[in-house]
Amino acid sequence: MIFPRLLAALSLSALFAARCHAIEIGVRDFSLAAPEGGRRLQVTVWYPAEPGGKAVLVGDNQVFRGAPALSEAPFLEGRYPLVVMSHGSGGRIQGMSWLAAELAKAGFIVAGPNHPGTTSGDSTPADTPKLWERTHDLSAVIDRLTTDPHWSGAIDKDRIGVVGFSLGGAAAMEIAGARANLEAYARYCDSYKKWDCAWYAGRRGYVDDKPVEVDKVDLRKVDRVRFEQSNLDRRIKSAVLVDPGLAQAYDAQSLNEIAIPMNFINLGSGGTIPAAVIASGLAALSPHGSYATIAGADHFSFLPECKQGAAALLQSFGEVDPICDDGNGRSRADIHSELIKLVRQALRRSLKERS
Repeated sequence: MIFPRLLAALSLSALFAARCHAIEIGVRDFSLAAPEGGRRLQVTVWYPAEPGGKAVLVGDNQVFRGAPALSEAPFLEGRYPLVVMSHGSGGRIQGMSWLAAELAKAGFIVAGPNHPGTTSGDSTPADTPKLWERTHDLSAVIDRLTTDPHWSGAIDKDRIGVVGFSLGGAAAMEIAGARANLEAYARYCDSYKKWDCAWYAGRRGYVDDKPVEVDKVDLRKVDRVRFEQSNLDRRIKSAVLVDPGLAQAYDAQSLNEIAIPMNFINLGSGGTIPAAVIASGLAALSPHGSYATIAGADHFSFLPECKQGAAALLQSFGEVDPICDDGNGRSRADIHSELIKLVRQALRRSLKERS
């Protein structure tokens, strides 16, 4: 004999299990005016959804595999933490869909803009050091999602985090409270001629998806006041920073003052991590810092999985970076799996499990 109370509990358990199996990944796009410069932001949002909408592959193109989602799918009822994301220099927010989709499946609303001036097809060396624009972009996305009735009812405004990669990691550092020193950055580039420093010394940028000749960037002529200002947004309660840019240029005192969890991840191990992004020292200076590495990975391992023949296609376009080669015999899918686990655990600890 099954007692009524037990029967009710079993029914609720069955209902909960059925609902969990029905969770899908929804995706929607919108645009909004950027906080300055007359720019417009193209924003993508991933969220827990009910079945419905149109099946799409977000970020799918000739080179990269897209991640499946349901465009305009109905919201799954509930209130969820919000995670804003910032892509790397010359990247696109859609290229982070492999991670964003998994976070949505884990019960987060995830949103990020394509940052004008540092997005694929719209990227110049002169725009790259303007981290204040990126942080303002992220704050504008938070403003929109937490005040627009279409989204605000599904978002827990007290549980907001940020995830950034490379230059996006630098933006995530700054919105969490870190401040960069312009002279320290310029001195670093005086001697280091790779990565971001090589980009500043180059003569090519991209506008409207076309290569253009651009002037060399003298970092000492960047707006010092804006470069060194605080871009702290106190709504951010947790940060995940993957190969964060400007690693040699942050003011130590500003890191000492950061009061939220700062979860640093480097792609690679030992002496394989470039000076441009090595984060072990940053984690040590952060009162609530943690540090992890992904063995067998490199900086490009964060990008989406490449399609067959993509490396040859990129080479035919004149691309010199090994974008599709992780270089250590480990599959990018396996690297992504480890990254997803680390990011998801960090955000759960700080945004879902805190009292």
